[in-house]
Amino acid sequence: MWPLPDEAWFDSDPSGLGPDEDQWWDMVAASEFVPEPPDELEVVRGLSTLLASYAADRFRAVHALCMEWREDAARHGRELTDVVDRALRLELAAGLGITEHAAADLMTLAEAVVATFPSVGESLSKARITEQHARVFVSLMSPLEPAISAGLAKEALALAEAHPVGVFRRLLRALIDRTRVQTVPERFHAALQARRVYTESGADGMAWLHLYAPEVEVHAVFGRITRTGKAVRKSVPDDPRSLDQVRADVALDLLIDGDTTVLPVAARGIRPQVVVTVPVLSLLDDRSAAAGDPAVVEGVGPIPIARARELCGSASSWMRVLTHPETGMVLSVGRDSYEPPAALRRLVMWRADRCVAPGCSLPASRCDVDHTIAFSDGGETSIGNLAPICRGHHMVKHHGGWSVTQHPGGVIEWVSPSGRSYLVEPERRVPTFRPEPEPEEATPAPF
Repeated sequence: MWPLPDEAWFDSDPSGLGPDEDQWWDMVAASEFVPEPPDELEVVRGLSTLLASYAADRFRAVHALCMEWREDAARHGRELTDVVDRALRLELAAGLGITEHAAADLMTLAEAVVATFPSVGESLSKARITEQHARVFVSLMSPLEPAISAGLAKEALALAEAHPVGVFRRLLRALIDRTRVQTVPERFHAALQARRVYTESGADGMAWLHLYAPEVEVHAVFGRITRTGKAVRKSVPDDPRSLDQVRADVALDLLIDGDTTVLPVAARGIRPQVVVTVPVLSLLDDRSAAAGDPAVVEGVGPIPIARARELCGSASSWMRVLTHPETGMVLSVGRDSYEPPAALRRLVMWRADRCVAPGCSLPASRCDVDHTIAFSDGGETSIGNLAPICRGHHMVKHHGGWSVTQHPGGVIEWVSPSGRSYLVEPERRVPTFRPEPEPEEATPAPF
């Protein structure tokens, strides 16, 4: 916008017509107008844009180096074997001061971004995604069959450009699993054969115990020791151990002694709680299961329908959510109760699936069910005013200067202290049922 001339200028302008365009620009150049400098977050974002662009340039340079190296080897009659690539990895590692493993990872990523998925490299060079987005994209898309990865590339890139890295990783996994739903049982059965337990020595008399097993059961195990650990800390307020330390001790008690009698009474008998969502028709026959959406376990993803049927018919620790448009659900208890009833609490967590803070991927089952508008400020205990928030982001919401609003459908808007707005969509939508209006009675025609 051009600056307005001051009164002295008009006094010296006999024509009374005001400045022409050249005179305007002379005044702009002579003025002391200085734009406001960007705040620190904008500085960081600007530098991140440069880093993304430089990362794309580096991938192109590494790919060019690999191609030049291989072409040179071919000209000199050396076969393009692993030895040639190993020699290149050695030179790249030595030149960059990194390990050969890191050099190999860089070469693989460069080839994928430049040659296999060039649209990813283009998006990275324009800073529409970060380097970490590109790494997640390549790690999940490269192992797929070429026809599947080619078909998903455009939609996968759109997810990368629209979401933070953690959310993008989860959504891309879900997209891939939905596309490969027909092969879920076969892939699960093949992977199941590799289950094992092994140890890895650490330092100072410590060691790691690794368990490679079905993801549903592993999440259930972790959920149980977490809930048991929280119960221990609640029963023993002066316990100096952190939750991680209590979890480790609980796991050892269970594995070595096989019982929990050494724990406080409140921490005994805790069982895992896992949510499995199954389209109801998929439970009935394989044809419906093949045609419909896959069964999904909260925090895990799609599972074989046979496994879902097994879980839905097993112990009460599994919460069954049958997706059916006529299922009854508790949506609100108004202001009659601060604590949401169990059914409403489960529905709120099922809808969001994760913490509703921007970019957070902590499963809803490990979050607080929070009143968006505080109950003390008149907020209702209803599906439209409840959302799962992890303990850390719960503190940020109340004490970090952010404002949080829940929009229809469970969409959560976070506004930062600097005024920036971030929208978080729920994982699922709760069906809304409205009675059809009764037909108006026809007005009798006059005689």
